Amino acid sequence: QVQLVESGGALVQAGDSLRLSCAASGFAFSSYPMGWFRQAPGKEREFVAHISRSAGYTTYADSVKGRFTISRDNAKNRVYLQMTSLRPEDTAVYYCTRRATQTAQYDYWGQGTQVTVSS
Repeated sequence: QVQLVESGGALVQAGDSLRLSCAASGFAFSSYPMGWFRQAPGKEREFVAHISRSAGYTTYADSVKGRFTISRDNAKNRVYLQMTSLRPEDTAVYYCTRRATQTAQYDYWGQGTQVTVSS
């Protein structure tokens, strides 16, 4: 079955960097675009970043553009989110997700990893 397992979340200080990792299994990883979303306490889940199947195309939320970088390693079935210049407003649970190729909807989600940025 499809599984997405995030790791790398931590408590850090403002200005620090952190790299999140998502291990994928149960499907042909290289055939699917992938994304990262986040959900802060009391807020709706929001888009963070997206990467195409071959990593030739990426897109970001305006709030993280220039600070976060999404990447993937199709040989290892992993997608990453490198986060720099972290801010307290980046505090959230970060989720890895797969985008279905036929519907273009994000159809599977990991359990999330907590990122807390202290000021």
